[in-house]
Order: sequence, then structure tokens, then C-alpha cells
Amino acid sequence: MSDASGKMKGRRRWAVAGVVVIAATFGWLLYGGLDKNVVFFLTPAELLAKGTDGVEVPVRLGGQVKPGSVAWDDQTLDLNFVVVDGVGEVKVHSTGAPPQMFRDGMGVIVEGQFGRDGVFRSSSLMVKHSNEYRPPAEGQRPQEMYKTLFKESPK
Repeated sequence: MSDASGKMKGRRRWAVAGVVVIAATFGWLLYGGLDKNVVFFLTPAELLAKGTDGVEVPVRLGGQVKPGSVAWDDQTLDLNFVVVDGVGEVKVHSTGAPPQMFRDGMGVIVEGQFGRDGVFRSSSLMVKHSNEYRPPAEGQRPQEMYKTLFKESPK
């Protein structure tokens, strides 16, 4: 009997050790390691409110492209524009060709880091588009339908 009870005690110790390891790993992820690997979604006002805590930290910034702020250099593929949310605004610098639907007044999400110079350096640029699909009417060209996807910019 002592042999059987010894095996049970050994199994119980391994079970307790396994639970402790799992709990410690979960605690580390929850309180220490996870926040360094998560990319937060912020509006311009929220990013600016973070102050220096928002600098050099990977985030996703979402808002509208401020009308008249888009500056595109097709030679160097530099794109500069301002993202607004009605309260705050942040200058954005992106490299590479923007999505084909990108334009003034559109909803965008940019992923990158806010620099100490007050410019958000984007590594990824996504545009919001309509999720409604309707095929072109008889005789209508698809290019004409694209006009309905864009919000008219105030003049």
C-alpha cells in the first residue's frame, strides 16, 4: 500500500507543479508581457492625450482624412496627410503607394508610431470602404459607381 500511496503523492505533486506553471505563465501574459505586444487602437484626441506615453509605441490611429491635407509625391512615394476625429488632429507620414480609394474625407486606419516631432510614421494604411455591394445597372459603368463610395468634401 505504501507503494501506491507514494505514486499518488508523486502524481499530485506533478499536478500542483503544472497548475503553478500555467498560473504563472497566465499572470506574466496578463500583467507583464502582453501589453508590450498589443497594438492599441486610438483616435487622434486619445493619442494626443497620452502625451509622452504615446510616443514611440506601436498603435493604430483611426479617423478621417482632413480635406485639403493630402500631399502625395509620386516620385518618392511619400504621402503626408492629417487624420482628424472632430477633437484632435495628427499629421501622418506614410511611404509607398496608398490604396486606390484613398482620398480627402475618407475614414482611415494607420498603423505605426507617433514620433517626438509630432508626426505619426505609418507602416500600414487602410481605408474604410462601403460594405454594400450592388451590381451596376444595365448600361452603367462600374467606374461611375465608385463616386457613391466617397463622401463629398465640403468646398
